[in-house]
Amino acid sequence: MEKGTLVEFRVNGDRRLAIADRPEGKKHWIVVDERGQNHTLHPRQIEYEISNQTYKPSEIAQFLNDIQPYLDPSSLEVAWEILSDAGDSVDPNEMAMLLFSDKGAPLCYAAHCLLSEDKIYFKQKGDRYEPRSASQVAELKHQGEAEAQRQRDWHDFLERLQHAAAGESVAWQPSDRTRLDALERFATFGEEATHRAPALETLTALKRPETPQAAFGLLVELGIWSPHENLAVRRSQVPTHFSTKVLQVTHHRLESPPDDLDPNRLDLTHLKVYTIDDESTREIDDGLSLETLPDGRERLWIHIADPTRWITPGDELDLEARRRCTTIYLPTGMIPMFPSELATGDMSLNPGKISCALSFGVILDEAGAVEDYSIHASLIKSTYRLTYEDVDEMVQLGVQAESELEAIAQWAKRRQAWRQSQGSIAIHMPESSIKVQGDTVTIDVLEDSISRQLVAEMMILAGEVAARYAQTHQLPLPFRSQPQPELPSEEELLLLPAGPVRACAIRRCMPRSEVTITAARHASLGLDTYTQVTSPIRRYSDLLAHFQIKSHLRGDVLPFSEEAVKDLMLSIGSTVYEAILVERQTNRYWGLEFLRRNADQVWQALMLRWLREHEGLALVLLEDLALELPVVLNRAIAPGDQLLLKVSRVDPRQDEIRFQEVAAQAVG
Repeated sequence: MEKGTLVEFRVNGDRRLAIADRPEGKKHWIVVDERGQNHTLHPRQIEYEISNQTYKPSEIAQFLNDIQPYLDPSSLEVAWEILSDAGDSVDPNEMAMLLFSDKGAPLCYAAHCLLSEDKIYFKQKGDRYEPRSASQVAELKHQGEAEAQRQRDWHDFLERLQHAAAGESVAWQPSDRTRLDALERFATFGEEATHRAPALETLTALKRPETPQAAFGLLVELGIWSPHENLAVRRSQVPTHFSTKVLQVTHHRLESPPDDLDPNRLDLTHLKVYTIDDESTREIDDGLSLETLPDGRERLWIHIADPTRWITPGDELDLEARRRCTTIYLPTGMIPMFPSELATGDMSLNPGKISCALSFGVILDEAGAVEDYSIHASLIKSTYRLTYEDVDEMVQLGVQAESELEAIAQWAKRRQAWRQSQGSIAIHMPESSIKVQGDTVTIDVLEDSISRQLVAEMMILAGEVAARYAQTHQLPLPFRSQPQPELPSEEELLLLPAGPVRACAIRRCMPRSEVTITAARHASLGLDTYTQVTSPIRRYSDLLAHFQIKSHLRGDVLPFSEEAVKDLMLSIGSTVYEAILVERQTNRYWGLEFLRRNADQVWQALMLRWLREHEGLALVLLEDLALELPVVLNRAIAPGDQLLLKVSRVDPRQDEIRFQEVAAQAVG
């Protein structure tokens, strides 16, 4: 190479021209660019040189200016069409002749620039360039157009993000969905999220931290998520919407009900039927009646809603209910097992309407044990829809016109006493109901009232009768049982204060209940056999029991074999466990959010037990809210002691809460 030779090399991938000045060692050359900067180059770094002419660094700018009119990439398409038929390769000089009919140095360099930057028509082979095949060119063009469209979509997406974050109304495009979905996944699952790249790219472009918290904050800013977005639901596999297909089937069932498989239902519409629920309940799945028999004895009737009137095993609605397994109750509302049009409509025991039911007629002896029972597919007419508060008031006042209700309450007391004689274990821990309406969060402590005990006893009674029937006739269905616990001795329990502290100690010893295909004793209920049948609109295991019992009552072949029931019980168990976690985590979030909003409040707390005494970590009960929470204490304290607490730090999103103890005189 001679001094004055114009050469091309790359700096960080960018094309750069310089003039050869002098050799450096055996192989290197020092070259000078247009700004007078020196560069030391090895021959391998030189990508193009113009020989037989000398230039000065000051001439580089004009040289580049001279070639600009010739750097039109579209001109290569004409050359490709000419050369592709023959399959001839070219070098930059030959391309200059083909494109510009000239082999001047600037035009040869322009041809080199076009060829070296081209990614569609030609591929380099040594010092020459071969035309690609027509199919390759078509594919590369398609890829180029797709990438160009992606870049346009990306630019437009960023613009929409800026407008939405500023509070402006934005019409999101289908092409935005992938990136928004990635943000949602990253905000929900964090580092465990799949396909995080689009989310990280978006956060980086907006100069935000690449963290799940930043993604969450952005989604809230964009108005896509609420500040209280339920991540527990999002992390679960819980379906929150019904498919179009399921809704279509629902509407068809309502418009054209299927034939009733039980055309000879027992007509019980003459009985007075009480349904007792919380005021907010919309799925009314149980009612109670009392019938006085000719011999003076009284028969209790527990009527349970009959969803099997509207569905059959294996149909669209049954499979959807099987997929969900349970209705999930959250402070913000419920996620139903069946579409609400059915669940709160024709499936429910709504007042004043004739409804299909599965009715359990039970005669108890004087002690409260089951003396006789029968089960019937029935027709009933709900007379009253009562709240728990209504029933408490009516029973306490002894309303003469509703003597049946008073009698049911008395039977419930006998029934409870009988179960206690059979070894039942009652654990009465305070419970609360958290409700969110709009921006208002309320926590109400549920009273352990006569009405709630009444309903609970009647539901347990129906479960015992259903299990007895299934056991007698060897029907495979989900029996619930509980091993006998090893409780603290009477002396140990008496050392603990009565009430929540003692109940908490007993609760710790209780083994988990089990669901099996064969009947076994349920220790805490004090029953030799038990199953759940009273919530078939809300629990699939109850619905499964209905299918089996009703089929047997008709004399039909059971819809589910023993193996099928076992398989269903496995899937139901895992799905219900996930639903319970969602309910628990959501209630925990809103409980902490309530405390955050009332951070100045001083709460009276009851110390229940030590969690880790050596660390001062105790479990306390906030008595006004019936919330159990861990607290770090820095003084000696015993179960049953009361203390005053105030929130010092709380972050519902991070599931963190800290309390500080307040002296009584400070409150005064």
